[in-house]
Amino acid sequence: MKKYISEGIGTFSMVFCGTGAMTINEITKGEVTHVGIAITWGLIVMAMIYAFGAISGAHFNPAVTIAFAFAKKFKWKEVPSYILAQSLGAIIASAILVYLFPTSEFLGGTIPSIDDHKAFILEVLLTYFLMVVIIHVSTGSKEIGTMAGIAVGGVVLLEAMFAGPITKASMNPARSLGPAVLSGNWEHQWLYFTAPVIGAILAVLSYRLVRSDSDFKV
Repeated sequence: MKKYISEGIGTFSMVFCGTGAMTINEITKGEVTHVGIAITWGLIVMAMIYAFGAISGAHFNPAVTIAFAFAKKFKWKEVPSYILAQSLGAIIASAILVYLFPTSEFLGGTIPSIDDHKAFILEVLLTYFLMVVIIHVSTGSKEIGTMAGIAVGGVVLLEAMFAGPITKASMNPARSLGPAVLSGNWEHQWLYFTAPVIGAILAVLSYRLVRSDSDFKV
């Protein structure tokens, strides 16, 4: 239960701060700025990894949890509980943002500025890059250690910086779910629920090309 609570709190914190920065930027007409949003995402991810990495592994992302299970570094029976905790954390974060900023139309939701299929490909690639970093700096299925937070937070900041204006750089089905539930913007969400999982699994497959079989242990 401590692991699930940690995943819920971590995902809540990440979504509240990240989409909160986007929401405040929306209602203040750009005061936070795109760069500020990207930095917020990177810093909150880094902070939550250091806070909860040793407890739950600091996944905070259904795609990451599924990929770790696919890599045989995490038990499949734990996957549904992790995804439920992550999803609840994201939804609660968006619910609080609705209360705080009721004039927001999007709540930091993931709405692409290009064709859905192009956005799908970009989200696959973004999640692939993220998961490549995660799986190489993690210990088993846990993002722990001095460099894990910096490395993962850094790649989130990087990808939010250059891809944020195009797809909002979700890379995370739970992160997209929270704003969608509370704002009602469901039109493009199919790609944000599927592309990250595919990208994360592709990262595991490439990991298998460069690591030995002995690395694949729960």
